[in-house]
Amino acid sequence: MNKQKNRAVIILVDDNDINITIGETILAGHYTVLTALSAEKLFCILDNIIPDMILLDIVMPEMDGYEVIKNLKSKPKTKDIPVIFLTGRTDPSDEKKGLSLGAVDYIKKPFKPDFLLKRIEVCLKLYKKKTASETKIRKFLID
Repeated sequence: MNKQKNRAVIILVDDNDINITIGETILAGHYTVLTALSAEKLFCILDNIIPDMILLDIVMPEMDGYEVIKNLKSKPKTKDIPVIFLTGRTDPSDEKKGLSLGAVDYIKKPFKPDFLLKRIEVCLKLYKKKTASETKIRKFLID
């Protein structure tokens, strides 16, 4: 069996090439990783692929992470994708804003790779359980 087929797909969005490279290096052994250097590139990817998760920086040119998540949460196709902010912003008000906009987690840079991987793992497990429960409820209501 091809292990790649069973891997969760994560889109890493950051305008910094170094952060993209570090993130890919950490995640590639565990997940299928797609990268986007801007919100525009993220939306182009989302036209073709719905990932299991998005890791999103806040500070980016043109459209910041807050605007990106507002856009994602406003569309039926993308509203349920779990988003984790992965950012250098450390002010508690930024964290509160990110979570209030619908992020499932908020991780501050610099981060420890093992910590990042565990947080992603936990969020993905919770998302899968939520999705399975919703499917059971819909099936029950239809039957």
